[in-house]
Amino acid sequence: MTVSPLNSAVLRTSLPVLFGYLPLGAAFGVLFSDLGYHWLYAAAMGLFIYAGAGQFLAVGLLANQAGLMEMAVATLLLNSRHVFYGLSLMNRMQNRGWRKWYQIFGLTDETYSLITATPVPKGINPGEFHFSITAINQFYWLVGCTLGAWLGSQLEFSTDGIAFVLPALFMVLTIEQYKHLQDIRPFLAALAIGLGTLALISREHMLLIAILLSLSVLMMQYAARRRSNIMSSKAMTSEEDSK
Repeated sequence: MTVSPLNSAVLRTSLPVLFGYLPLGAAFGVLFSDLGYHWLYAAAMGLFIYAGAGQFLAVGLLANQAGLMEMAVATLLLNSRHVFYGLSLMNRMQNRGWRKWYQIFGLTDETYSLITATPVPKGINPGEFHFSITAINQFYWLVGCTLGAWLGSQLEFSTDGIAFVLPALFMVLTIEQYKHLQDIRPFLAALAIGLGTLALISREHMLLIAILLSLSVLMMQYAARRRSNIMSSKAMTSEEDSK
């Protein structure tokens, strides 16, 4: 049985997410099953909600019997960062129709990192490559949620420490981003903004505020670079005219 170049590239690229999503999804499934719900509900959340941290948030809210409005607002605030992810990917989305809508639905932190940091292999359509990465990442998450919930409903065991899988996965993806960019300044700026927001502004809304500040810094950097390019272009034009 031969594997197509597209499937081979997608599997190879998505391996870091595989090793993160399976145990992380299983951790969610175990925690969700502790609430007394049938394990199929965890699978349904992985299929129709697919929110990662939002699903862990839902476990806590359901355990505390939160209302629908409270859950909606909390989930919106937690996942509002995806708005910025989507805006930065608009020019990269080559798919149309239902494939484009699915890519928007399936955009996660890890999928965003892979799409932006991984060059499309030669001979492979970029739209198919990005769509396949999005789909296989959700498949990993769905399998993890389902297995975790089913095992949690059948067995009793301690889950202490398993939630550390999420920050560990983010660390791996950050390293991959650095290898791709070969520039440490954006990471140092993000670290400084994150720590500054955490210490000086707000712990509760640290993520959203830090993203907004980081976006502002990037926009100012882009404007300064564009202005510099325009000035350089004008200077070159003037030199050519003088000759």
